[in-house]
Amino acid sequence: MRAFAHDLTIQVVRVKYGHPLGRGPEATTIGTLDTEAFNKSKAMELPRNIVIGHDALHAVGEVCQSLKLGKKALIVADENTLKIAGKTVEKELTARKIRTSEFLIPDATWEEVRDGEERIRKGAFEFALGVGGGRSIDVAKCASFNAGVPFVSVPTAASHDGVVSSRASIQKDGEKVSIGAATPIAVIMDTGVIAESPFRLLASGCGDIISNLAAVKDWALARNLRNEYFSSYAAALSELAARLVIENASTIKPRLEESAWFVCKALVSSGVAMSIAGSSRPASGSEHKFSHALDRIAKKPALHGEQCGVGTIMMMYLHSANWQEVRDALLAIGAPTTARALGVTDDEVVQALVHAHEVNKERYTILGDEGLTLEAAERLAKITKVI
Repeated sequence: MRAFAHDLTIQVVRVKYGHPLGRGPEATTIGTLDTEAFNKSKAMELPRNIVIGHDALHAVGEVCQSLKLGKKALIVADENTLKIAGKTVEKELTARKIRTSEFLIPDATWEEVRDGEERIRKGAFEFALGVGGGRSIDVAKCASFNAGVPFVSVPTAASHDGVVSSRASIQKDGEKVSIGAATPIAVIMDTGVIAESPFRLLASGCGDIISNLAAVKDWALARNLRNEYFSSYAAALSELAARLVIENASTIKPRLEESAWFVCKALVSSGVAMSIAGSSRPASGSEHKFSHALDRIAKKPALHGEQCGVGTIMMMYLHSANWQEVRDALLAIGAPTTARALGVTDDEVVQALVHAHEVNKERYTILGDEGLTLEAAERLAKITKVI
């Protein structure tokens, strides 16, 4: 089994003004630096354990035990993912003398989150695991956060970077909303299971990762025009993940575990970038606004990552960047690049572009405060061959 983990050590050294660190002119010069004016402080919430590899599911019990999460766990899954991975997770935890209980959900709704939270509190569960795709993980993430217990992410598909991040997409009052929670304390990604999931989900994950390119450009624009906080480290890590997927697009194939391994690592990098930034900024910009607007407008929206990928094509054009490169990479992977491939109408895409700026208004992007006119939206979609 191969593991992909992050070990961050920060060392702080205080130097008093005028105190010589040693003999010689160099030491004296260093010693007289005025460091008292430096008072920056930044908290980063990162996963403690990340395990990626073949048969990684069998490490769940060991990981939870080593992190001392407790002896009672709630497993959140749907009927399908419980069979695919949940029963194995349950078996591995039981072998470590950790008692488990199942919470099967039909969808990721606010009602399911509140139900999960109540189950955790009443059942005195010490931690929760989300086993499945986005829905199970998002519900477990929010429910555990509200109940004040740790959360372990066990994805059965690599369809988006939410499997590693602190954000969750929940259906509330008839529409999908992005909710802040906590970064998972551990992430277990079994590449064998993920490779066997529908390839459309993996391709969607690639679209979500590639969308980082537009998100980082939007973030830099907000820094330049609105003096918004910007982390060069988080931006570079996020952009690197996107670049790696683009450069290796032709090698990402169905039912190939090596492809699942590669995409999982990129998703982790994207998630860690968000943890470093303290927000979803490195991986969510105008292209995500477009996707959320399309969720509201389209009769039958596509997958989140698929919509973000198509949105990235158009937003990269607005940034005067290489949108053709993005389109070619998505085509090589087998991800949608047009309205028709998404399963939505041309008009729904245009309307989503017009209304995208209304989503998450406090987040400044290339769409500005006023957004696109109908004519500009139609022109953008046509030039980039989306419609």
